[in-house]
Amino acid sequence: MDIGSATPAAGDIVKDTTTANFMKDVIEASRTSLVLVDFWASWCGPCKQLAPVLEKVVKSYGGKVRLVKLDTDAHPSIAAQLRVQSLPTVYAFRDGRPLDGFVGVQPESMMRQFVDRLIGDDPGALADAGPTLEDILAAAAEAFDAGDLQGAAEAYAAVLQEDQTNVEALAGVARCYLKSGDTERAEQMLSLVPPDKENTPSVQAVKAALDLAAKAAGASETAALEDRIAKDPADHQARYDLAVALAASGYKGEALDHLLTIVRRDRNWNEQAARKQLVQLFEVWGPKDEFTVDGRKRLSSILFA
Repeated sequence: MDIGSATPAAGDIVKDTTTANFMKDVIEASRTSLVLVDFWASWCGPCKQLAPVLEKVVKSYGGKVRLVKLDTDAHPSIAAQLRVQSLPTVYAFRDGRPLDGFVGVQPESMMRQFVDRLIGDDPGALADAGPTLEDILAAAAEAFDAGDLQGAAEAYAAVLQEDQTNVEALAGVARCYLKSGDTERAEQMLSLVPPDKENTPSVQAVKAALDLAAKAAGASETAALEDRIAKDPADHQARYDLAVALAASGYKGEALDHLLTIVRRDRNWNEQAARKQLVQLFEVWGPKDEFTVDGRKRLSSILFA
């Protein structure tokens, strides 16, 4: 059956429902259209973040998908029957039964991917219509890069519910803790990584970031370091400490400039500490980061000049 064959009226694309109307609004409606049910509550902050993006996604499909919203505080029985354990939760219904769902705030791209699979022309696609662990990990990384630490952490947690030793998820949660300033919990998450997976790039990147944070915590105030450099441009230790502090605060370009200056003036200073710190920063930032790409080119031009 083509679930997009019957187009609902505009007012029916997004609507609220009740326990009494759930059968009509969801079960019966799902026989002609894909119906997403958003389980929410007024006290739920993430629910408020998810709702407008979810509505935008649903409306963009021109009636092929309906969105029905159920306040779980006012109508708890349906949520209890469907074993909804956390909010927000979204279930997709087709032919009168739930197909799949997701929990927590998700990036718009993941929601579109979720819907696309469920309304695809290939009926066989419905057999594995739910997002894979790889999909969720990708969405978590996207949320993290967008600054949505809560959404990222929830997505990583969803992966860990399925696979408690998933290295990418463990490293991802650690990154979220580290980004929020909780280095202790970040270290605790890394301690859960299986010994044979400790050299995984994502794990090593978080370890490098933790090391950077520790170095930055031990550095002097940046103003004092800048004053020392102004008085003595050859004070490599002050320049190195300043670079570490700047990198930890997100000033990547400035950190690069100072470390490259040390390498250019004395590449063997302190057993090549500046070059080693640059390599560590590239690991923390990732190979695709624009500052990693630029920094590697500039470092190579110095070393092989």
